[in-house]
Amino acid sequence: MTTNDGILTRTPSKKRGNRESRKISFLFYQALYGPLAFLKAVYRQLIVLGIMFVWGAAIYTVYENIPPLNALLASVSTITTIGFYVPNGGDFLTMNPQESVLLIIMIVISVGAGASILQSSINTIVKSDLAKNQVQKKLIHKLNQHVIVLGYTHWGRYVHEKLEELSLDNVIVTQDPHTYDELMRKNIFVVLEQTTQPMAALNSAGIDRASIVVCAHQKDSDNMLSILSARKLRPNIRIVSVVHDSTLSETAKNAGADMVIPSSVTVGHLLALSAVTNNLVGVVFSERIGTKQIAEFSVFKSSPLIGKTLAEIANSATIIGLVRDGKVIKNLFDPSLKIKEDDMLLVFGDPSCTNWLEEQAKAL
Repeated sequence: MTTNDGILTRTPSKKRGNRESRKISFLFYQALYGPLAFLKAVYRQLIVLGIMFVWGAAIYTVYENIPPLNALLASVSTITTIGFYVPNGGDFLTMNPQESVLLIIMIVISVGAGASILQSSINTIVKSDLAKNQVQKKLIHKLNQHVIVLGYTHWGRYVHEKLEELSLDNVIVTQDPHTYDELMRKNIFVVLEQTTQPMAALNSAGIDRASIVVCAHQKDSDNMLSILSARKLRPNIRIVSVVHDSTLSETAKNAGADMVIPSSVTVGHLLALSAVTNNLVGVVFSERIGTKQIAEFSVFKSSPLIGKTLAEIANSATIIGLVRDGKVIKNLFDPSLKIKEDDMLLVFGDPSCTNWLEEQAKAL
């Protein structure tokens, strides 16, 4: 536990710097793509409005004999209701009927385009979905050696939270639009996967630059499809998948998963081992050596272990760590290193050997 924490804290410092830089980049790109997103939402209406400006200018040039530039100003004034210019001097009774019809068409179309622009502007400002979506795509494209997490159920959420604690970049892929919107609002890298289209989602998540894919869907069928898709897109990428039906473990491996974790078996082992010992701190799942537990014990004053070297108890228990005065002792193989009172021992093995050491340490 402590040694792993020490190892992991050496790299996040650079990652944290990258994350701070990413926040600045997010603000920069959001400021850049905000206007672009607005234009993308209303460009059709703006084109229509521009045509109406020219339409009005042509009407005033032909029927009012106004110079083109002044006619354009009069057209803009009429469409925007500023009122700088009134057609035919305000005498609508003597206005040419053709001019009246053309102006009516111009005003109706312009009002409709203006209302549509207003509505699109409000939606863009309130939701900011288009801008954020563009920012997300840009920043995801800049990621390298990141983790792709497919599925945001309780399994995927936990994976994401742990990766965030480790300051490791990750992209969530979800099939739920509501989850997508929620994560988008939180500025979490997320890609929406359309049903049965994991390849497109994986490409959007940057699988060509990712280091690992974690399949954590609620349904095993979705995990299988994700494994096959990821393996086809990146034959050499590492794939880890959860399966909820333990009988599908071999199927998932045959599909291309490098590591398969049966959720029911994992939870079952944790519950069972927790019932056996009060000092369980971790479990190791290995295909070669089976399931092993890691336990910690404090050495009390009456313990017969005091004064012994780690080599003397090596035949009975595998000591993988020793903590003394809050510090991890690194030279475990030093022959002169002897167990003292209040030492904390980290033990790896079966419940039988950890239970023996538990009794010897007088930790019960």
